[in-house]
Amino acid sequence: MRKFTLGALSPGEGLNFSMLQCLTYLFAFQAKPKLIEPLDYENVIVQKKTQILNDCLREMLLFPYDDFQTAILRRQGRYICSTVPVKAEEEAESLFVTECIKTYNSDWHLVNYKYEDYSGEFRQLPNKVAKLDKLPVHVYEVDEEADKDEDAASLGSQKGGITKHGWLYKGNMNTAISVTMRSFKRRFFHLIQLGDGSYNLNFYKDEKISKEPKGSIFLDSCMGVVQNNKVRRFAFELKMQDKSTYLLAADSEVEMEEWITTLNKILQLNFEAAMQEKRNGDSHEDDEQSKLEGSGSGLDSYLPELVKSTREAEIKLKSESRVKLFYLDPDAQKLDFSSAEPEVKPFEEKFGKRILVKCNDLSFNLQCCVAENEEGPTTNEGKMLFYSDIFNIFMYFFSVRVSSSSLTCLQSPPVLQGILHEAAMQYPKQGIFSVTCPHPDIFLVARIEKVLQGSITHCAEPYMKSSDSSKVGKLGISSRWKWRIPFAFFFLNLSIALFLSPLFFTGNNLMSVLTYKCLIFSSFVCRPEKMAKLPVILGNLDITIDNVSSDFPNYVNSSYIPMKQFDTCMKAPITFEVEEFVPCIPKHTQPYTIYNNHLYVYPKYLKYDSQKSFAKARNIAICIEFKDSDEEDCQPLKCIYGRPGGPVFTRSAFAAVLHHQQNPEFYDEIKIELPTQLHEKHHLLFTFFHVSCDNSSKGSTKKKDVVETQVGYSWLPLLKDGRVVTSEQHVPISANLPSGYLGYQELGMGRHYGPEIKWVDGGKPLLKVSTHLVSTVYTQDQHLHNFFQYCQKTESGAQALGNELVKYLKSLHAMEGHVMIAFLPTILNQLFRVLTRATQEEVAVNVTRVIIHVVAQCHEEGLESHLRSYVKYAYKAEPYVASEYKTVHEELTKSMTTILKPSADFLTSNKLLKYSWFFFDVLIKSMAQHLIENSKVKLLRNQRFPASYHHAVETVVNMLMPHITQKFRDNPEASKNANHSLAVFIKRCFTFMDRGFVFKQINNYISCFAPGDPKTLFEYKFEFLRVVCNHEHYIPLNLPMPFGKGRIQRYQDLQLDYSLTDEFCRNHFLVGLLLREVGTALQEFREVRLIAISVLKNLLIKHSFDDRYASRSHQARIATLYLPLFGLLIENVQRINVREVSPFPVNPGSVCKRGHTVTAGVGSWGCQNKVSQTGG
Repeated sequence: MRKFTLGALSPGEGLNFSMLQCLTYLFAFQAKPKLIEPLDYENVIVQKKTQILNDCLREMLLFPYDDFQTAILRRQGRYICSTVPVKAEEEAESLFVTECIKTYNSDWHLVNYKYEDYSGEFRQLPNKVAKLDKLPVHVYEVDEEADKDEDAASLGSQKGGITKHGWLYKGNMNTAISVTMRSFKRRFFHLIQLGDGSYNLNFYKDEKISKEPKGSIFLDSCMGVVQNNKVRRFAFELKMQDKSTYLLAADSEVEMEEWITTLNKILQLNFEAAMQEKRNGDSHEDDEQSKLEGSGSGLDSYLPELVKSTREAEIKLKSESRVKLFYLDPDAQKLDFSSAEPEVKPFEEKFGKRILVKCNDLSFNLQCCVAENEEGPTTNEGKMLFYSDIFNIFMYFFSVRVSSSSLTCLQSPPVLQGILHEAAMQYPKQGIFSVTCPHPDIFLVARIEKVLQGSITHCAEPYMKSSDSSKVGKLGISSRWKWRIPFAFFFLNLSIALFLSPLFFTGNNLMSVLTYKCLIFSSFVCRPEKMAKLPVILGNLDITIDNVSSDFPNYVNSSYIPMKQFDTCMKAPITFEVEEFVPCIPKHTQPYTIYNNHLYVYPKYLKYDSQKSFAKARNIAICIEFKDSDEEDCQPLKCIYGRPGGPVFTRSAFAAVLHHQQNPEFYDEIKIELPTQLHEKHHLLFTFFHVSCDNSSKGSTKKKDVVETQVGYSWLPLLKDGRVVTSEQHVPISANLPSGYLGYQELGMGRHYGPEIKWVDGGKPLLKVSTHLVSTVYTQDQHLHNFFQYCQKTESGAQALGNELVKYLKSLHAMEGHVMIAFLPTILNQLFRVLTRATQEEVAVNVTRVIIHVVAQCHEEGLESHLRSYVKYAYKAEPYVASEYKTVHEELTKSMTTILKPSADFLTSNKLLKYSWFFFDVLIKSMAQHLIENSKVKLLRNQRFPASYHHAVETVVNMLMPHITQKFRDNPEASKNANHSLAVFIKRCFTFMDRGFVFKQINNYISCFAPGDPKTLFEYKFEFLRVVCNHEHYIPLNLPMPFGKGRIQRYQDLQLDYSLTDEFCRNHFLVGLLLREVGTALQEFREVRLIAISVLKNLLIKHSFDDRYASRSHQARIATLYLPLFGLLIENVQRINVREVSPFPVNPGSVCKRGHTVTAGVGSWGCQNKVSQTGG
């Protein structure tokens, strides 16, 4: 072996890499370290309780009692009140609706870790590491002696030379009264230099130092400043010449030492100034000389004490002025936050590009026509209805439409409580639009309608060319005011330099939504010659388009809930937020956070040219109503959004009339506020009218009064199989409307069930209508609906069949992605509820598989942030009832173990590995909530969780390790993520569980690795150690205390370990394990050595910068944990690359041995900087 080694390292020959590799592996396998059984941490804490409590640094040995706690954070929204109707939860009968409402009403549930800021790397410490621009200038003692007199004189004469201020506690100054804790008063102290060079320490009641101080301490009479902890911690006293003392106390040891150092520095200057004055006095002036001698004798009496305090101040000043060693490390100055956890925010409403559209004016050239406005005069027959449909945006590129601005919500309280007034909402003039998927083909389309007066061509003629305006007002329209006819349209391309179109006349051939789409996409925009063929209305529509600022005031959402910025006293117009129809794409979907329950109804087409039931059916109008019963005397619900100028809510809505059209197409949109709980009787009722346009004076008065005639009925039940109907429907029309019409059913063979109904045109589907649901409490997904429906049956008392439930769980894998994201908190809450109530292992495993599927879908769509928000804020463990339910952390751990078995589905196990952080985070939060809510946090650590859970945790760790150590080549991302997630989980287990048990799990983890492993496994192992050792209470976990036998209680009485003995590694488990692993890694290749050294170095930097351990005593105690590092470095000095680590030039060290030179560099086995044997 020795011959082989010398051959590999002979001078002048290149190193054979394969030979070195074989050699390294051989040494590694020979030096495989044995596992050290860790101490029983909880028993040691109990056995050494007296020693720990008597230790002056006992905070370094004990975990704080308030280490973690649960908290409830009030849900913050944009609205002035809750979006959930007052009695919605009481009215809800469906389990899915109930759980959705609970989700939107619940507050956030957090687990707060008091010292979490210290659980990351040194760059994430709360006290930020200051960037060191340059090293301070070193001042040596020989220079200090030469310049001492000059410096003292100059510093003493500078006005404001030394200043300091801060809060201190001032004790009672009367020495006749004993000083107690209660006698201390908090005062603001300000150290100031007077004009004669003397110093005063003034104190005030607050920080306003411009006022007269409450008192002053003249430091000219002070003879010394010493520490005094007899009465209060961090206290010090100022001894005066008249034998009196001033007792002060700081908030921390660091502040106390700063005050003592500063005050002693001033005393030193005063002393040296007095000595200088004594030496330079005039010997011929006897009286002045005697005074100086008298003063000197006064100083001489306190000289020993002052000299001692001055010397201590000098030592502290030098130590504080020194730069911490690790400031010089280049890694300490790098802004690397790659290991930092992402910032997690609670769920909130998010919008796309927000645009403000404001209508300023609508005017026509017709002299007698006046634009509609809220304060304008009453207009004549030519009056225009300018309503909220002007705010319609069609996004055709993605086939997405942003609907018209909404007015109010039937079941929401603002209007009823007087927050908003109905009159302020009748004439909307501006709206806010949100565009989630911007693209070039976004148009703002305005439709203008006119009161029905007959033929649109005849009525529009006065607006299109010059005519006698006196003839316009002769048409009687008072009885047809509610019937409207399409008049003109306008469109604006928002992406092409705000291209503005004129007002085009619709005519009878340009009236439907389909026509608008064809118009825009038939190259009318691109070809002006085609646009010139369209008839144009002589008028002007003034519109302003602008961006929306974050603090935009006085607007309401689509359900008419005012924002927090809403001011009811303002006279500014109300702005209406538009409801966007977000595309059904998972990546554009956000989890619902508010209650919203709207149904949009679109009558499309009516084919009435072949009907024979009615004599006249040409000017056809549709009346839409929403009813909850089919009884004859049942009134429609007042839940349809009204049009401008009318009530906020109405019982019916009317579509625009097309003159002399038997097969009319409609473009109207009717918006309905749905009840919280729907049932089978809820339906839409369509009533058809023939509207008479005969304005002739002939005929009787009775005949002229008949304006509309009913020409048919149709209805559409809202629920089908328990879900809201949203697809396009073709429904028949009846000539009559008998009571109980919803119960009519065709039985075949000419038979039917229910009342007699006279069908128009033989019962053919003559009406085409579509609906669109925008609801956060109803789902359109059949699989999700069936799952919740079955859960409701079992909760209501029905016997739960395992096979049946498994079937519904498996069907959830086919759930639509956007539905899964939209209802994410509600779905996960229900799945965890089923998990805790499962009585069969198969059910629990399938629940976990569904959760894995949901988590994987979120990650694949780039929506990991939603999952993190859920775990941190929304997840809340079910109340624990030992006889009925189980805990999430125990059941989830068991299911994870089953899925990780080699015989399980490898696709599911790979997803579990890849996204394991979610499951471990749920385990952590469930454990924390379980301990707090069941008052188990007060128990001993080994009594908090049952033995079954300890076994489950140990099993999941053991099952996880083969996946990490064997799949790192085939599935590197999954194994890497699982390794990191396991480390985070183990680290947090120190906060909740038996710490000795957690040490054993770390041992189980380490036992799966061996020297000579591939580099990737070394990276995994040291990443694990890095995360675990960054625990906020890493120092107490290592118990930096004497473990000697007998009555040895102090470090000065103990001979410290400078080597990694088994006893040291057992008593100080984590640091011993880390040092042993670093020592093993130093026998590996250069890359492995760098990884190990980096982890150890960063941990040492963290200790140095941790403000909890800033004092010298704390740092000295920490240093005792790393004493074996010296022996480790000495043994491996030839394998540590000093030259590459140091940021400053150093002399290249060399070691001469057997005539060969080996540079002190990692992996540098060649000959560099040769040194002769005589000169070495």
